[in-house]
Amino acid sequence: MDRQWSRIGARVASVVLLVAGAAGGLYLGEGRPARPSGPVDLSFQVQTDEMQLLKARQNEHVAARAWQREAESEAAEKASAEATNVAGKAHDLAQAAKAKKAADKAKASGGTVPYNGPIPTSCKEFGGNRATGCALMLAAGYGIDQFPCLNNMWNKESGWNHKAENPNGAYGIPQAFPGNKMASVGSDWRTNPATQIKWGLGYIRGKYQTPCGAWTHWEANHSY
Repeated sequence: MDRQWSRIGARVASVVLLVAGAAGGLYLGEGRPARPSGPVDLSFQVQTDEMQLLKARQNEHVAARAWQREAESEAAEKASAEATNVAGKAHDLAQAAKAKKAADKAKASGGTVPYNGPIPTSCKEFGGNRATGCALMLAAGYGIDQFPCLNNMWNKESGWNHKAENPNGAYGIPQAFPGNKMASVGSDWRTNPATQIKWGLGYIRGKYQTPCGAWTHWEANHSY
């Protein structure tokens, strides 16, 4: 009888330990990621890594080509700008040489020295010496509103004829008296309208400040 109870007690103890062990195993397994039941596919992971590396290299290659295209474009634009600048300077030098040649020829022959400077848009309605006078007046710092006064006054004085000569010795567009006063601007004062106009504008500034100031005086006195 004692042996029978001993065997039953041992079996009960075994069952209790088995249940406790199972419960402990479940408790210890909580929070752990489940392991795959089958074998891990390492070849798939390798392929994924290779694809990512290939994409990274492609992105680097695309960025490098974009940078190269941008650098080539900037270099082309810089070269074009430099070429335009050189061409512009060459054109200016050619124009200056042409103007000097024409001036030297006119001076040697006693003919009229042509004006080769720029004519602003606001002066385009005028021609000949008037256009030159308008351009030089603006270059001297006067506004276009002053030109009607200058035009009226030199119409009365000389008709803008750079060879106009008064018996008393006044000469040229501004009727400088005596005419050789204009030599202070250029030795070609007899044949160069621009030289005469520059001298006349300087005379007006020194005595009347503005062309309209000189014209007001002229209207009152018929001289300036």
